[in-house]
Amino acid sequence: MKSLRARLSVFLLAAALLAAGATGLLTYRNTLRENEQLFDYQLRQTALSLRDQGTAAGLPPAPGPGEEAPSVVAQIWTMNGTTLYLSHPDSGLPDRAVLGFSNVDAGNRRWRVYSMAARGRIIQVAQPLELRRDLAAAAALRSLRPLLIFAPLMALLIWLLVDRALRPVQRLALEVKRRDAASLEPLPEHDLPSEVEPVAHAINSLLGRLKLAFDSQRAFVADAAHELRSPLTALTLQLQLLSRASDAAGREAAAAQLRQGVERASRLIEQLLTAARTAPGEAPTTLARLDLAEAARQALADAWPQAEARRIELALDAPAPVAIGADADSLRILMRNLLDNAIRYTPQGGQVAVGVARRGEEALLTVDDNGPGIPAAERDRAFQRFYRGPAQAADAASTGSGLGLAIVANIAARHGALVALDDAPLGGLRVEVRFPLPAQLHPSGESR
Repeated sequence: MKSLRARLSVFLLAAALLAAGATGLLTYRNTLRENEQLFDYQLRQTALSLRDQGTAAGLPPAPGPGEEAPSVVAQIWTMNGTTLYLSHPDSGLPDRAVLGFSNVDAGNRRWRVYSMAARGRIIQVAQPLELRRDLAAAAALRSLRPLLIFAPLMALLIWLLVDRALRPVQRLALEVKRRDAASLEPLPEHDLPSEVEPVAHAINSLLGRLKLAFDSQRAFVADAAHELRSPLTALTLQLQLLSRASDAAGREAAAAQLRQGVERASRLIEQLLTAARTAPGEAPTTLARLDLAEAARQALADAWPQAEARRIELALDAPAPVAIGADADSLRILMRNLLDNAIRYTPQGGQVAVGVARRGEEALLTVDDNGPGIPAAERDRAFQRFYRGPAQAADAASTGSGLGLAIVANIAARHGALVALDDAPLGGLRVEVRFPLPAQLHPSGESR
């Protein structure tokens, strides 16, 4: 049974029927008990009325043959046992009595008997138990008729009430069903029951995240298309120059420029893919305990050929291991982008220094260079995609994709880390990444 309306209706109807059944059973038993007490009261009153008749001659005559037998049988004796009156000779009741109420078996029937002594006589009044119970049961069943009539009305009322209570859910479902991939506006949350409101709020939260992700994706695709247009145009021109070269020297120069253009386009595509993988809203990062100092040493080793080609001196200050919670691949991408930026924008023969230390409850990673740096007024914009400062654009050979710091910021955010830009002691730019220590991680391994 998948229908919530049907489930609620069945459960509520079953609960109502159980309550009605319990009420009916109690009513039936109470009615039986009350009728038993009423019949006993009638027996006693009948005996009292016979006591007040005075003599046996004043009593009504016993029924003759063929007359309908009364529901009450009466006998009267004197104290010495002489029968004065017997209303039904064929009843088979014994000619002795126990004062008060008692049950007696006689004449293949069971009787309810009341006996009393008054004015020198013994008065006994009896009634068949079977008759009493039949009358009591009939009265009890009549008392249950309202419940039996009420049961179908109750079922109909429950169905209508459940249908009315579920209308907000139906409206919410219809509202969601009418939406398409382009309709990401929030659902209306007013006039919703408190049980349904969290569902609508959760859906609106999801729609908000989807809208943010789609807007970010559209902006990213637009920016990527714009950025790819220039290197592809340059490659086309370089191919034309190569085809028009008239001598070997010209062809060699054109081929060298073409190789540089292909390398720049390859790096841009690689950075675009990396930026897409690390964009906000992607799958959460699973953190493991890693040594930040060892990761920095490995990153420097990977960057050594690039630095050697530009005669840039690399230095590492990591005197002790510093454990952090991080994803190994993401941390490698973060460090690679930091070192690539520092090496790319540092003049030939310059210096790049990497530091790893523990500062309070944080692990600090610093990358310093003696390049042109970024003006303080431009540093907030430096984390935007495809941002290039004036100093970066001045040298075409060192111009990057403008995605390095954006990728670093995305990865840091997924690790619960903070990124800041400052002036480096070497005279250029310092990039600081502050990671929370593992003690500040959730037991599941994800950062707060």
